[in-house]
Amino acid sequence: MSVIQVLAEGTLDFHPVDPDGFREYVRDHKRRALEPRLMGIREAVERFVQDGDYLAYDCNFFMRGPSALLREVIRQRKKDLWVCGKFTYVDSALLTAGGCAAKIDVGFQMAGPWLRRALDDGLKIYEYSNVVMTTRLQAGSMGVPFLPIRSFGGTDGFKYSGAKLIEDPYTGQPLVIVPALNPDVSLIHVQQADQYGNCRVFGTGISHVECALASKRVIISAEEIVDTEEIRRDPGRTTIPYYVVDAVVHAPFGCYPGEVQGYYASDSEGVLEVFASIGRDQLDAYLQKYVYDHEDEQQMLDRVVGQEKLNALKARATIKDGYHP
Repeated sequence: MSVIQVLAEGTLDFHPVDPDGFREYVRDHKRRALEPRLMGIREAVERFVQDGDYLAYDCNFFMRGPSALLREVIRQRKKDLWVCGKFTYVDSALLTAGGCAAKIDVGFQMAGPWLRRALDDGLKIYEYSNVVMTTRLQAGSMGVPFLPIRSFGGTDGFKYSGAKLIEDPYTGQPLVIVPALNPDVSLIHVQQADQYGNCRVFGTGISHVECALASKRVIISAEEIVDTEEIRRDPGRTTIPYYVVDAVVHAPFGCYPGEVQGYYASDSEGVLEVFASIGRDQLDAYLQKYVYDHEDEQQMLDRVVGQEKLNALKARATIKDGYHP
C-alpha cells in the first residue's frame, strides 16, 4: 500500500473541505420540483445571503458580473463574509469598503489606500491565482476534496495558502493539490433565465457552471426572463439547470457599469469613475452615490445613470447569432 507523501504545504487558513457534508446539504435542501423561484432582488439577498457566509461570484464588475446583486449585499450591510474574489478588479474593494468582507481569497487585487487601511483593520487576504480559484470551485462541483494543478508551487501565494505539494503517486514528480470550495452562496448574472432557474449564458464564461454546482445556495440575476417553452425548444443552450438554483432575479442592466454580451456595452465613464474612486480613496462617496442613496437598483439606474445613457449602451451592444435570439 503506497502512501502519498506531502512535500510542502501552505500555512494559512482555507475554507473547510467537507464533500460529504455538502452532498447531505444538497440532498436535504435543494428543491427538485419545477417550482417558481422568481423574486425581487431585496428578498433574494435577504433570504439567501447570511452574515458569515462564504460568498462566491462569477465574472467581474466589468463583464457579466453580478454587480446589482453585489450592490444589494452592500446595501443590506451583510457582514463577516469570506469572499471568493477570483477574476476581480473592484468587487472585493467595494465589499470591503461596505463593511461586508472579513476574508478574501483572491486571484488578483487592485491595491490602493483602502487596502492598507483594511489590512490594518483586520481584513485577511489569501492570495491564490485565478486558475487555482477556478480549480477549487471545479473540485467542489465534482464532490471531490481536492484537484491537482501544474502551477502555483514555489510561489509566495503557495506559501500563504491552503495548497499542498505532494509526490505524484504515478510519476513520482512533485505536484500541487488545491482544496475544494463549496461556497455557502454564489451570485451569478446570466443573459437569460426562466422563472424556475434554467439559465443561458452566451459569450465569454469563466466558472458559472462550477459556481452553481459547487454552492449550497445560488442566486441568479438575469437580463431577461424567458418562457420555459423557449428553454425547452433549445435545451442545449441551458448551462445552469433549475434544480441547483434557489432564487431568480430579473435584473436588466444587472452588470452596470460593465457589459453583458448581446445586451449592452460597458459605460466607460462609469468604469473610470470606480477606478478613480479606488485610486483616490473615495470609495465611501462612490458607495453613497450608487448604493446607499437608493432603495433599490432600479431607483439607482433611474436617478444616476438615466434611460438615455442606458439606451445608448444598449445600441452599442455586440449582437451575434448564438448570443441573443
